[in-house]
Amino acid sequence: MTSLRRNGLQYPSFPALFDDALSRELFNWGNNNYSSTRTTVPSVNISENAENFEVEVAAPGMEKTDFNIRLDNNILTISSAKERQEETKQDNYTRREFSYQSFQRSFELPKNVVDDEGINARYENGLLRLTIPKKEEAKQKAPRMIEIS
Repeated sequence: MTSLRRNGLQYPSFPALFDDALSRELFNWGNNNYSSTRTTVPSVNISENAENFEVEVAAPGMEKTDFNIRLDNNILTISSAKERQEETKQDNYTRREFSYQSFQRSFELPKNVVDDEGINARYENGLLRLTIPKKEEAKQKAPRMIEIS
């Protein structure tokens, strides 16, 4: 690291100070699936087509009964809580382990676009899939040719 000397004190030069700031891990971009409480937040894919929205939540190891899906006005909330207890007794010792997993994700759906009565959810192979149909008036219509008279 290069430095400057002034009045007997040593200061880092601007390029070295700049490089040091960039090399520090101010934000851990690689751990974007962890919340501030160090619990795992599942990855979510959201796509839209002409007929509906598709939401996929990666949550392996869960059961479909572990999920709670709620639509309140236009806020879709997907949450899950799973608790596991394991106890092993052998000769002179007893071992108990507790595990608790939970998450909650909320998404704002476009107003007056979603047919909330037709929302469908299924869980298989570690993937929770929601199909959120659009109201008929919100669906994309095929382009039509307009005749010039």
